[in-house]
Amino acid sequence: MTTAILTQLEAALGQRPTQLKPLSGGCIAQVYRVWLPDKTTLVAKVGDGQGVSLEAEGYMLRYLATHSALPVPQVLHSSDTLLVMTFIEGNSFLGDEAETHAAELLAALHDVRGAAYGLERDTLIGGLHQPNPQSATWIAFFREQRLLYMGREALRARQLPPDVFARLERFCARLETWLYEPPYPSLIHGDMWTTNILAQGGRITGFLDPAIYYAHPEIELAFSTLFNTFGMAFFTRYHELRPIAEGFFEERRDIYNLYPLLVHVRLFGGGYVGAVSRILSRFGY
Repeated sequence: MTTAILTQLEAALGQRPTQLKPLSGGCIAQVYRVWLPDKTTLVAKVGDGQGVSLEAEGYMLRYLATHSALPVPQVLHSSDTLLVMTFIEGNSFLGDEAETHAAELLAALHDVRGAAYGLERDTLIGGLHQPNPQSATWIAFFREQRLLYMGREALRARQLPPDVFARLERFCARLETWLYEPPYPSLIHGDMWTTNILAQGGRITGFLDPAIYYAHPEIELAFSTLFNTFGMAFFTRYHELRPIAEGFFEERRDIYNLYPLLVHVRLFGGGYVGAVSRILSRFGY
């Protein structure tokens, strides 16, 4: 297996790596730290050709590098079964300084405007297909392409009970009761949880594993609270740069977190179904 990977990397890079070291964290492919003969260090994701294409992740990283100042790995090669990127130093332990820096970086990212909600092509989240048909209105996009789409996928996979999906449908019909249209579509990273962020010396060094599209930035902020990615230092600084509208923490955060929870239901089922059900009950469904 190692010889085959080395040969694949040699064909992509024009030189044969001298060392491979497995890394943790790959949900759609095996991840390796790679050393070249000149001691340059890279990261390679290697797929088996049976799962999702790694080309989509390469596209998303290149898109962020081209359209924003967000620090992301440089893509050196991408194909269906191989993604090679520059190695970024850092770890996922974020102190107040790093959180403040993250707030500044994400506020700037959310200032990047799109012509419509969605994206020019479909992407991935957690190894799952993420449809991005471009839409003129945010609430309709969120309803159809996020909540109902992922709900149907979870139902089809027999991870979401039919009665819970029926409650989700009824809730989605009234999203306008709680959500509002933002002034413009904002570019988001899309998968904002702790292990997708690297920091060193109180500064963010890189954001990994994006699931990009143009959205209401509140969905990004909500996602970051689902697994306690950021704390008060982040939200204080972000609010200074891009004021967070009243009602986000009280109501809209839970509504937006239905999407990543449904992603987890589709992938893992189990207790995540209960989390979806509790949010629906909270809003009367």
